[in-house]
Amino acid sequence: MSESWIVGINPVESILSTDAERVCEVVVEQGQRNPRVLELAERAKALKITVNHRAREQLDKLAGDARHQGIAALHEPPPAATENDLAALMERDGSGTLVLVLDGITDPHNLGACLRSAAAANVTAVIVPKDRAVGLTPVVRRASAGGADRVPLIAVTNLARTLRELKDAGVWITGLAGDTDTSIYGVDFKGPVALVLGSEGEGIRRLTRELCDFVAKIPMPGTMESLNVSVATGVVLFEALRQRSAKR
Repeated sequence: MSESWIVGINPVESILSTDAERVCEVVVEQGQRNPRVLELAERAKALKITVNHRAREQLDKLAGDARHQGIAALHEPPPAATENDLAALMERDGSGTLVLVLDGITDPHNLGACLRSAAAANVTAVIVPKDRAVGLTPVVRRASAGGADRVPLIAVTNLARTLRELKDAGVWITGLAGDTDTSIYGVDFKGPVALVLGSEGEGIRRLTRELCDFVAKIPMPGTMESLNVSVATGVVLFEALRQRSAKR
């Protein structure tokens, strides 16, 4: 995979913490006074990483649509996790396997927020389809606040096939949808589990839903009918964690 620019204070801090040996350069906006930016620049220097100061216009160009906050890092990422890595990841986590499946998330801010929650919940892997979904863009990285560097993101060619492989491996799959009477609080999330959430507008696709062992909803007694997908992701992930940490 080619080098890419990681922009923003939290993403740069994360990459310096998790993969500093692959950081080729750090660029700081000229005249920058933000103490966190200056601290990161000093940290990079201590790690023997070249730090250069550039005009704001140059950082704007590097960042594209993302907000750089006066700092960027040129990173040479390791090979991305693939479908072939999934079995080893699940074997590593065993009965604690917790997989997040995102069926067609196209908004980079939503994917980034989902990755942030996934990292906080110590998710085994996040699975997305290669088609009809946003990739790991600078905007996604920044929205993830470092989560993109802490949880494997696996893009699969055939999501239905991957779900079948999860089932064959003993993983119980729960999809989220609003048109069901089953609440997430009534589903057992202990043991190897995969949670499936759909796109911002359409939800999970028909075939994806058919491959789920359970379909559940987040109860909403208020006047809203649905939640943003990243909010829903956080709710269901931490319900799973609550159940797993409950005393037996």
